[in-house]
Amino acid sequence: MRLIDRYLLRQLLGPVILATLALTGVALLSQTLSGLDLIVNQRQSALVFLKVTLLAMPQLINMVLPIAVFVAALVALNRLHTEQEIVVCFAGGMSRWRVISPAIRLACTVAFLALLMNLWVQPAAYREMRRELFQVRTDLASTLVREGEFTEPAPGLTVYAQGVDGAGNLENLFIHQMRDDGSATTYTAEQGRVGRSQGRPVLVMRNGSNQEFSSTGVLNYLTFDEYIFDLSALTSSDELVHYKPSDRYPHELFFPDLQQDWERRNRLDLLAEGHARISSPLYNIAFMAMALSAIIGGGFSRLGYGRRIAAMGAAAAIVRILGFQVQAASEDAAWLNVFQYLIPLAATALAFRSIFRQRVNRFIDVTKRPARIAGVRT
Repeated sequence: MRLIDRYLLRQLLGPVILATLALTGVALLSQTLSGLDLIVNQRQSALVFLKVTLLAMPQLINMVLPIAVFVAALVALNRLHTEQEIVVCFAGGMSRWRVISPAIRLACTVAFLALLMNLWVQPAAYREMRRELFQVRTDLASTLVREGEFTEPAPGLTVYAQGVDGAGNLENLFIHQMRDDGSATTYTAEQGRVGRSQGRPVLVMRNGSNQEFSSTGVLNYLTFDEYIFDLSALTSSDELVHYKPSDRYPHELFFPDLQQDWERRNRLDLLAEGHARISSPLYNIAFMAMALSAIIGGGFSRLGYGRRIAAMGAAAAIVRILGFQVQAASEDAAWLNVFQYLIPLAATALAFRSIFRQRVNRFIDVTKRPARIAGVRT
């Protein structure tokens, strides 16, 4: 790579990285706000919250990369053009392809990294996040008790705790259990904690009492220092983690197991997701080409390129929205998947056509100079 190519590449690489970090930070902020339920309602630790947030980053990065490439390219190219550095490149004998090749190489590199994330990094991260959310949802300590609220985790079972500390200890616990035969038992305890005993989930209560009212009308009262309440009835041993299309690897999307009822019913959804994984990195190249078209596709202007940039920004937004719409439509008709590739490729082709439609004038037409000079002398 020549010196001028490395210079142009450096001028583009810095803004692309900064724009990617900035947009990813904004997207990550929205993700963290939606994930606060893990701490507020599910009473999970900050470590679980951070893990779930970070596992969502591969998809967030893939979503913001084309926008980051487009914005960064516009900023860098506009500066290079207004400071006449690109004009100097043309005047020095560089072709248009030679000038734009560092930007195209950068876009292709970004597209390749996005493809790797789409095909392998995102499914691995989303699978781990799905397992983590499954553990949160089936966490008895969070589903059994809500601080200061009466909850009914199972039919006939009412649970109340006055307070729950950060370690999961329950304060001033109340449990009322109704049975099918009409009998009822009420437990009260100063402290309690969810744990496991002999491989089964249990609630260990300390310093309390229980009152059992039998179906025959007999009331039994008992105090205890420690009592173990079996929670096995509240767990569902046959419940499994279900992976959505965004969690699946390419071979699972393109070659689903049609013997499974869910995969057979959602075969088109899986196919559309698979083609979207492969085609979406093409928008990085398309948006870079559109940014180049906005700056280099027209003539030099000392007044700036605000109108061309605004028009190309609107065109980029339309192209990406069309891509999302085609992906959604492909879930009903498999033949529409071809348009997931045609839209970014067509945008790239039109942008290149705009870039190369004008020829660079490097030489002065000397045949007209004598006439102009003669006109001035007369």
